[in-house]
Amino acid sequence: MQPYSTRIFHQVDYPNPFVYTALIRGYCNEKNQEKGVEMYRHMRVNYVDPVSFTLTCLLKSCSDEENLILGRQMHKERVTIGGFCRDVFVCNTLIDMYVKCGELGDARKVFDEMPKRDVISWTTLIVAYMKKGDTVGARVLFRGLDDKDMVAWTAMVTGFEQNGRPREALRYFEMMMNSGVEADELTLVGVISACAQLGAIKYAGWVRNMAERLGFGPEDSVFMGSSLIDMYSKCGSVMEAYEVFKGMRVKNVFSYSSMIVGFAAHGCGKAAFDLFEEMIKTDIKPNKVTFIGVLSACSHSGLVDEGRKYFDMMEKWYGVVPDVDHYTCLIDLLGRAGQLEEALHVIRDMPMEPHGGIWGAVLGACRIHKNPDIAEFAANHLFELEPDGIGNYVLLANIYASVGRWEGVQKVRKLVRERGLRKNPACSWVEGEKGIIHEFYSNDATHPKSREIELVLKDLLQRLKLQGYEPNLSSVPYDLSEEEKKKILYTHSEKLALAYALLTSDNFLPIRIMKNLRICEDCHLFMCAASQITSREIIIRDNVRFHHFRDGKCSCGNFW
Repeated sequence: MQPYSTRIFHQVDYPNPFVYTALIRGYCNEKNQEKGVEMYRHMRVNYVDPVSFTLTCLLKSCSDEENLILGRQMHKERVTIGGFCRDVFVCNTLIDMYVKCGELGDARKVFDEMPKRDVISWTTLIVAYMKKGDTVGARVLFRGLDDKDMVAWTAMVTGFEQNGRPREALRYFEMMMNSGVEADELTLVGVISACAQLGAIKYAGWVRNMAERLGFGPEDSVFMGSSLIDMYSKCGSVMEAYEVFKGMRVKNVFSYSSMIVGFAAHGCGKAAFDLFEEMIKTDIKPNKVTFIGVLSACSHSGLVDEGRKYFDMMEKWYGVVPDVDHYTCLIDLLGRAGQLEEALHVIRDMPMEPHGGIWGAVLGACRIHKNPDIAEFAANHLFELEPDGIGNYVLLANIYASVGRWEGVQKVRKLVRERGLRKNPACSWVEGEKGIIHEFYSNDATHPKSREIELVLKDLLQRLKLQGYEPNLSSVPYDLSEEEKKKILYTHSEKLALAYALLTSDNFLPIRIMKNLRICEDCHLFMCAASQITSREIIIRDNVRFHHFRDGKCSCGNFW
């Protein structure tokens, strides 16, 4: 039985290109590319020349189906030979087709050969370069665009943010604002994510105010509200995130999940569980991300029985089948609690192959409980799964060093040299005046205020020693003298960042420090003592969680 539209078509004595195109478009919209191509051939057999809309709907179908062979044929036969190479609309669709088929070089060739381009031509290619991770190529293209509209600016802002270049994302956003182009919700969400990556709380407040001024406040937009919750949580202000959450008129599973994950990262286990129960009472069904947040809250709070309970109820009560990420949370929970044998038993019984995150959780637990044997077992799996993951080698070496197994340390370092790997330098950063981010590396003397920072740190160390602080020398994975180890510890990046913050920030405000690696045991001990002697709250985000140091204690309860 022929479709009604086809029967009507066959009643037309002399169909023109627009009639053919209407039927071809209909087939393509129904994902029936084969019929669309058949009708196109029928059109050509009857000597009816296609119009630009004929080609664009077929090329768009090639994009949707990722049919590169047909797309190349259309390009060669009709676009190049048929004279449509000057049609901007056709060429833009052709660029999009090549991009979606993974042929960026061909897309660029079409772009370069276009006699005339519009902003869509430029933006499509800029987005493609960003998705490939070629930020340099995207930047060069952007500079060549004369009429930069909101879409083009947004492509740059979100592209840098998605490529882990938050500073450049914020810089381009400021340039966008200075150029008089107004942002939309998508732009602002990209900026908010960049703030979250940097932990830039001052900049975050400015962006939120701008979002509300432009009519994208969290009260009216669930998307914006969830993004702001994530941003404030990652900037170290979980209570401000909760204020955003409470102010939202409409909440869904994403806003609840964002808030639960935020509470978990800050070690607020009870708050995460209470919010989960509130969510259930509102008849919002939890999803996989919700349970990752709940299980992480159990892990960061050491609540083993609660973690087992929530893991068991996932599928039984809510139909959420545990995936490898949920198992990672469970393994992390058991490992942190010292139940390493049970963690290995769970791994053996998993219905899927463990990935690097699973073995990374085991290795991290071995650091806490100083278990070099299981650490070596887990690390060997990681060296196969993630041979270039330098952090795994460093962590194993640190575990060996913590128990004095220096031959193990040397074996790991030899392996690192053989594989040509380089350790990521520890870096900490803190937000200064006017939202400027100041970076510090271990033993870093390049900051303009290095001399003042050194004096502040020296004074702080003397005061801490009078209160009984003694450095944890096991945090240095090198077979050195005590004095040499102390010298290394005293210039760790987060200590330098703290000294700068004490030197320059308001005495009543919390100090927020972000760090790219896990905080070491000595720096953790140091921050606890410093929070008491300075009467300042110190908030540190490492690559695992948040630590809130107040009055000599940490929110993690020395459990990280």
